[in-house]
Amino acid sequence: MADVKLIGLWYSPFSRRVEWALKIKGVEYEYIEDDLHNKSLLLLQSNPIHKAVPVLIHNGKPLCESSVILEYIDETFEGPSILPKEPYDRSLARFWAKFFDDKGLAIRKSIFFKGEEQEKAKEEVYDMLKVLDNELKNKKIFVGEKFGFVDIVANAAALWLGVLEEASGVVLVTREKYPNFCDWRDEYCTQNKKYLPPRDELLAHYQVYIQRVTTSK
Repeated sequence: MADVKLIGLWYSPFSRRVEWALKIKGVEYEYIEDDLHNKSLLLLQSNPIHKAVPVLIHNGKPLCESSVILEYIDETFEGPSILPKEPYDRSLARFWAKFFDDKGLAIRKSIFFKGEEQEKAKEEVYDMLKVLDNELKNKKIFVGEKFGFVDIVANAAALWLGVLEEASGVVLVTREKYPNFCDWRDEYCTQNKKYLPPRDELLAHYQVYIQRVTTSK
């Protein structure tokens, strides 16, 4: 039995971040696919507070929250570093990672909500895209010269955002308004394909999900 287990969902950007880090480090692990609608006893016992994936179990000890898990993997296992070594860059990386995670709720509301709340969320997403478009001017890496922590955490903005737009019909990103972000996104998804779920399968999943949510209201 492997001493490293990951409880996840194949379509979750948070689970994919952890898988990505484990692969970078060359860590062998047992992957356990959970079910959002019928959560396993192992998940409920391992994350009794949020009852959410991902959960990394190392030597029987569970860890939750993808950013926390990424830092743990980087500090615990040998292999290429994920966080920058220099203290300033490490702090900057944590800042950008929090920025991405803090905007996740606005992205979901802009896709799944309606009315005034959706419009407020869209404005927040537009502000996020403006910041990212400016930050990505003439560069493809968020911190330093090496792909790492922030870039892994940016996976939801790179792939999932566009998939959710296409599945829902809600347009948030245009190349005319955010050319640097679009260039970064396209290159990111091409160069990191092996760490991301197939786009067509992800799109099909969310099309079904959005149809189910829409018809149930």
